[in-house]
Amino acid sequence: MVAILYDETPKHKENFIKLAKDHFYDSTLFHRVIQGFMIQGGDPDSKKATPGQMLGRGGPGYTVEAEFNPKFFHEKGALSAARLADPQNPKKASNGSQFYIVQGRVLSEEEMSLDQVKYDRALQKFFENPANKGAYDSLGNAYKSQDQELFRKLFISLKPRVVKETGMDVSQTVAPDKMKAYSTVGGAPMLDGSYTVFGKVIKGLEVIDKIAAVERDQAERPLKDIPMTVTVEEMSRKKIKEQFGYEYD
Repeated sequence: MVAILYDETPKHKENFIKLAKDHFYDSTLFHRVIQGFMIQGGDPDSKKATPGQMLGRGGPGYTVEAEFNPKFFHEKGALSAARLADPQNPKKASNGSQFYIVQGRVLSEEEMSLDQVKYDRALQKFFENPANKGAYDSLGNAYKSQDQELFRKLFISLKPRVVKETGMDVSQTVAPDKMKAYSTVGGAPMLDGSYTVFGKVIKGLEVIDKIAAVERDQAERPLKDIPMTVTVEEMSRKKIKEQFGYEYD
């Protein structure tokens, strides 16, 4: 895979380049893989990890201040920083080395126009009515079956009933560039605004799919180790366009 790093996230860019030049990432593993979501790596504890060893808590001993930029979002190929959850990390600071690359999935415009937080609240109110227990059970059974496609269809199909019964507005306005990306290439929009996106894969998106499809254990670690080697090269925007066909805004 070939990725660019964004000038607009200078702290993350500088840190990633430094670690790569120091060979920090070499021989670390993609230790967490979720098909239809993302692939994660950069934990130094993974270099000599034994089979089945729990990973994901390691780092270089420091964090990087969050650098959110609405210009960058979690489309497929987005290079983003992993971090601790909000309760332990209210400022959303990034882990000093761990990162993930988004695979995600293609979303419909209807899904993109749905405000997840508002919809969750409306659903909660909707399911408080005993008359809607059938819908609740159907959604729960789809979730338990791990059939993501069925769950997604049922989830979206309930919207008209939920809006009509609760009277709650669950819509949101989505920028045209995001709508186009998420409805064509795909991604994971639920992560936007919560994790720093500091780069983007511009060649080798198919590699993400291959890694995401491997067999994994209950901790989402691949059964067969997938080590990485990371190198950096300074290149002009003109050369990037000529060699990879990527155009900057």
